Amino acid sequence: MPQPERGEGVICPPDAPGWRARLALDYRLEGGRCLLRHRHEGPLRVLKSLYPEGEAICHNVLVHPPSGLVAGDRLEIELSVGEGAHALLSTPGATRFYRSSTGALATQSLHARLAPGARLEWLPLEALAYPGCRALNEARFELAPGAELMAWDLTALGLPQAGQPFDTGQFQQHLEIPGIWLERGLIDGGDALLMDGSLGLAGRRCLASLVFAGGEALSRERRERALEAVRACIEAHPLRDTAGVTAAQERLLVLRVLAPLVEPAFELLRQCRAAWRRELWNLDEASPRLWAM
Repeated sequence: MPQPERGEGVICPPDAPGWRARLALDYRLEGGRCLLRHRHEGPLRVLKSLYPEGEAICHNVLVHPPSGLVAGDRLEIELSVGEGAHALLSTPGATRFYRSSTGALATQSLHARLAPGARLEWLPLEALAYPGCRALNEARFELAPGAELMAWDLTALGLPQAGQPFDTGQFQQHLEIPGIWLERGLIDGGDALLMDGSLGLAGRRCLASLVFAGGEALSRERRERALEAVRACIEAHPLRDTAGVTAAQERLLVLRVLAPLVEPAFELLRQCRAAWRRELWNLDEASPRLWAM
């Protein structure tokens, strides 16, 4: 399997200690049914394909049995969605980045490619950064003309309710749609101005984003309808003062949220994702069943 390109400035030696797992997912529309073919190396698997919305939309859950990453671990996901196919992926729980005892980086990377007319919903549960971790969480999405993407990212810093603040360690993030959007950041637990300053996280320990992107320009009418639907969700939610949505450009809508904990941010993203599904795809919410557990 070809390896995704690493983010600039990120050093991850090929002989670094730790687990290495790879998963390749290939979705194709055949006879009106979205089918998945996959292969894996190491402790990263995909569960049985489900079709709660009919055969044209394939739901899958990605499972990492060790349940977390330590120093030197690398999880690599290669994902392709063929012409006209629609895939929805989630995870059964948080991706945990544990304390690095050696200073080595723990990495999770996704490289997704969408063919013309493909749709992808990338909806993992949160990345949880433990105190003292050194982590990189990166995702790249390549969209052909006519392809559309709905993806979110939730990051939780430390375990504040368990008395384990994120006061040491580093969490790096790289989110990219080449030619459309690039977001890179480094959160250092020892940076008090970032963690608690009014121009930083202001004491909040969950940051989340939801994006809708197209391989070509979205019409002005679609963009406006989508923005109105999500702004209505935000206005009615307790996080309305720390959430906002914008059309970053004609191919991209971005919702951002800051919250003290994961749960309220996740609930707002769920509502906004359902609103975009209705407005942009004329589909019901159809949340994965595991979210209700």
